[in-house]
Amino acid sequence: MTTAQRAGRRLVVSALLLSAAVGCTESGGAAEASCAHMVTYGGRSYVGVANIDFAVGERLGTATVPECDDTPNDPEVAVPEGRITAYAVQGTDPAIAIAVGDTPAEATLMKAR
Repeated sequence: MTTAQRAGRRLVVSALLLSAAVGCTESGGAAEASCAHMVTYGGRSYVGVANIDFAVGERLGTATVPECDDTPNDPEVAVPEGRITAYAVQGTDPAIAIAVGDTPAEATLMKAR
């Protein structure tokens, strides 16, 4: 895979995760995320965690970024299902947390729900 292809793939995956994280609906006066920053791996759902130090371990496989359509009347806003590399988090059981990203250096921490 060329550098340009890796960069393009990284942008697509980042856009999928960002789009899923940004989708919100208004409910009873309080905003609530209908498309949370989420992936599935090994039959579990994981949500993004911020501001926590972690060390990326070995490559586990591929996680799925689920399809998201929090505005059903606007098909152009729907985010299609995607794939991203899943990594172990050093010192943590993958049933509790994983990291996802194109490379270990770009990985984001995800906690099991």
